[in-house]
Amino acid sequence: MSIENIISITLGQGQAINPEWPDGMASSDWRETEYRCFANSSGSLFGGTWSGEPGQLLLESYPYNEICVMLGGHVALIDPDGGRKDFKTGDAFFVPRGFTGIWLTLEPSSKIFVALDTP
Repeated sequence: MSIENIISITLGQGQAINPEWPDGMASSDWRETEYRCFANSSGSLFGGTWSGEPGQLLLESYPYNEICVMLGGHVALIDPDGGRKDFKTGDAFFVPRGFTGIWLTLEPSSKIFVALDTP
């Protein structure tokens, strides 16, 4: 492998993806875009950047294991019992596959993420 295999992860660069969520899961003001900068050949490992506007998303089962590093903004994760963790610029966190609760974007936010879509 050469230096050409090194990939920059830059906000707004990469394959733009606007995830589709089933009716009732996202608030009417929910807006998000993923920019996938890399993925393995099977698509089970991928990452890049994400940006979102204020709103909330009801998560019945988070679809993958994800490491997040906040570049800007403020988000919170809330579990069904009301437990809450807030994350702001510079914070890093891990969301396990299967997490149930609410993803709350409190202000325009962005993050770098790495996702692993395996059990």
